[in-house]
Amino acid sequence: MGGRASSILLAIANLLIPAAVLIFATGFFPYKPFLPGLAKFQELEYGDPPEAPFDKVIFMVVDALRSDFVYSRDSGFKFTQSLISSGAAVPFTAHATSPTITMPRVKAITTGSIPSFLDVILNFAESDTTSTLAHQDTWLAQLKAKENGKLIMYGDDTWLKLFPDTFSRADGTSSFFVSDFTEVDNNVTRHVPEELLASDWNAMIMHYLGLDHIGHKAGPHSSNMLPKQIEMDGIVKDIYDAIENEAHLESTLFVLCGDHGMNDGGNHGGSAPGETSPALVFMSPKLRTITNGTECPTTPTRDFDYYTKIEQSDIAPTLAGLLGFPVPLNNLGVFIPEFLSFWSSGADQVQLLLRNAMQIQTIVKATFPNSDFSRSSQRSSHCESPLSSGDELACKWRTALEILEIAGQDLDPKVCLPPLVEFCKSAQDTMSSTASNYDLSRLALGSAVSFVSVILSLAALRPQVSQITSTGVFFALILVLYGLMMFASSYVEEEQHFWYWTASAWFFYLFLFESRKAWFGNFALHPALMLLALLRVTRRWNQTGQKHAGAPDIVHSAFLNTPLVLWTLIGATYLDITFRLARHIAQSLSESKDNEAENGVPDIARIGGALTVLPLGAMAFLFKLSFTAKDAPELVAGMTGTILGWVEGLSLVGIARLVFWGIGTSMVWLVVSHWRRKRGRKGEQGVESTQEDLDLAIGLFDLLSLFLVTQTRAQNIPLYLIFRAQLFFLTHLNLPPIQITISSLLLSHTSFFALGNSNAISSIDLSNAYNGVAGYNVLAVGLLVFMGNWAGPIYWASVGTLLLGLYEEELSKEKSAKQDPIKIKPWVAAERAQLKMQADADLKTPQDPSSIFTLLTGLSESEQVPSYFFSHIAWLTLFTSFSLLAVMAACTALRTHLFIWTVFSPKYLYAMAWGVAFHLGISIGWGSVMWWASPY
Repeated sequence: MGGRASSILLAIANLLIPAAVLIFATGFFPYKPFLPGLAKFQELEYGDPPEAPFDKVIFMVVDALRSDFVYSRDSGFKFTQSLISSGAAVPFTAHATSPTITMPRVKAITTGSIPSFLDVILNFAESDTTSTLAHQDTWLAQLKAKENGKLIMYGDDTWLKLFPDTFSRADGTSSFFVSDFTEVDNNVTRHVPEELLASDWNAMIMHYLGLDHIGHKAGPHSSNMLPKQIEMDGIVKDIYDAIENEAHLESTLFVLCGDHGMNDGGNHGGSAPGETSPALVFMSPKLRTITNGTECPTTPTRDFDYYTKIEQSDIAPTLAGLLGFPVPLNNLGVFIPEFLSFWSSGADQVQLLLRNAMQIQTIVKATFPNSDFSRSSQRSSHCESPLSSGDELACKWRTALEILEIAGQDLDPKVCLPPLVEFCKSAQDTMSSTASNYDLSRLALGSAVSFVSVILSLAALRPQVSQITSTGVFFALILVLYGLMMFASSYVEEEQHFWYWTASAWFFYLFLFESRKAWFGNFALHPALMLLALLRVTRRWNQTGQKHAGAPDIVHSAFLNTPLVLWTLIGATYLDITFRLARHIAQSLSESKDNEAENGVPDIARIGGALTVLPLGAMAFLFKLSFTAKDAPELVAGMTGTILGWVEGLSLVGIARLVFWGIGTSMVWLVVSHWRRKRGRKGEQGVESTQEDLDLAIGLFDLLSLFLVTQTRAQNIPLYLIFRAQLFFLTHLNLPPIQITISSLLLSHTSFFALGNSNAISSIDLSNAYNGVAGYNVLAVGLLVFMGNWAGPIYWASVGTLLLGLYEEELSKEKSAKQDPIKIKPWVAAERAQLKMQADADLKTPQDPSSIFTLLTGLSESEQVPSYFFSHIAWLTLFTSFSLLAVMAACTALRTHLFIWTVFSPKYLYAMAWGVAFHLGISIGWGSVMWWASPY
């Protein structure tokens, strides 16, 4: 097959990747239709709706308020516990379904429905308006629609995005941009005293973020956690005292809840028991009339299950009954039975549940149109026989109607309530499990497109895959094992172990492979074995995944958290990059002035390079120090007050912008000076020219490294010293192209997990998402989030391209030596010849050096990307398309699996990022820039 044909096939294969991702996503994450408008009270034969015991609500959300934070003996909520014990508060554990992040949880709380999983993405888009609930029925909309309805809100601005033009007074705080523990909550609390004295509102929403920030920074056992709980409990006391003492608040219901919990690592987004078990407490002096109190503090019955466990969606219909408005149209929640005692009349209790059941039946009937819910149908005596979900619900609904018909006007709650509750609970369970109506045709089409991409990648690699080699067999094993792993939820959650063990096996294979060619004098210091040792360190840097989250690791060790040790390592990392950049700038200054000196770089150029780059490196270091002083002050403890005071006074946005501008300007300068050098020696040939040209690619890589370090958490920055050591040993292995590709692929994935990432939404790091950004910008924030979380893979993808350039340089030197055999020793020539033979055996590339960009750029064949880079991209495309196919197949086959939304759906979102942003944007896009910067 000709080079041009291979290029066209590979170009099509890569274009099909985003197409497959989009098609499959539209079938897997379908848009959830909703009933528009506001619900109205239906006229029933039993009379008007029961009178509500409350006319106002104070809804206080403490972000990530896990149940044990309130109910355990170690809790700081002592006043809240006293209310529970006295009967003035009724406690629950509210089950929060995955994804356990703020936006979908707020949607569930306010609408009573099951949010779409795509709200995970919308949760990170602060300018998003497509997720608004402005046109949906919620308890906020119902309260505002009441006579003199007025709502106020303070705290997390997620509420302002979801409910635009809803609040008469509001003060929002960004949950991502503000990363402190105190000011973000003080901004809410400062409004509370004034609003408690005002009487013009009927709903006040408060959303505190500080406790969640503490969890993200230091976990649930942080020394800051108990003081924050005591602070929140003090606010509860102030509000409850006002309810008792202010006449206009005497019929106010006070609700304290968490939108989600947190795991042992302090994160959330997944389905761990701690993440799905937030606390929920209803408070009011009136509650003493229906309960005598409950023992508190107490112990959980299982994991984090304290007291009665309800669904978070049950909050919406419960508020509807307690505040006297219709249940929201799209609600799937069930009125909490513990509050039925507020109504002494049994008929009123039955009517509340009946109205709730009628509203749910409307949604169920629309979901199962072929099931007969009419009262005139045959009697429902066969509900126990095997029935479809729709028919079973229809049967239970008819049973409830029959009992109500027999009861007539004498609605005995002991007889009428059980069938209504059974229907509501069964409908809730069924509708929750069928929350997404998969479009199977799109799932199949998306998988088919991905399969075609695999076939086209294989066709483009036909010369290489047609010959079996040990390296090729290893790559095939990676594909097969990875594909099989995607069908097991436990392996998906703990994917990091696959890459750690595979990389270990690969480096041992390289040791054996290299030992075949020549004996290494001190085998204990063999580069492959040194890579194994360094890999062992990286895998212990961060404990990630689900099973070992929060387990001891290097990042949380006392050694690394000693400020002197940490900042010494961070400083060494910045100095290493700065010194290398100074050499590149000095070289460019020397070449631009055409000076002659030792090594081609005069002293004046060296001084100029140092003076140019040192301020950039110093600013980058100062930015990280200043950011950490505000983000994690415990990591700078021990520094003098003068230094900390000066550092904390610096503008983070301003310094970050200076760093980014400096990096960008340096890149432009290196490219321009490279272009001037090439023009100055146009027509010259030789190894010296080759080495100078390769310096441009290395210079761009070092500038990229500075940017990536800036986008990395302080405790992870020393990892780049290990990365640099791994790169050093890789260059001493003299790997052929396909082995370079596999090495960069494996190290990309191991570094992803070593930096603390996983396949859980909760591991997404947003701490560096706003570096240099004064306000929300979707493109800037999105890019910074990606660069921060994929910093390791981006580093190693760039290394892969650099190593290919170095390999080409070796071939160029060999060719030059053949032209002048006196300059090279025979054994060196023999070794290089052997390397080339091995490379040719593994590569077998066509002589026509066409690239995948031929079709896209229209470049002539002499301008196309050389064949080694073509082969590199082809192998990466094969892995990317095959891995996407495996994830799609697993999601399709396991779409009814219990963990489809907690394990497999997040994995698909990550696969989207790996396939589109990383493969197309970094491996191909940035890789092409790096290859262009090399002399080949």
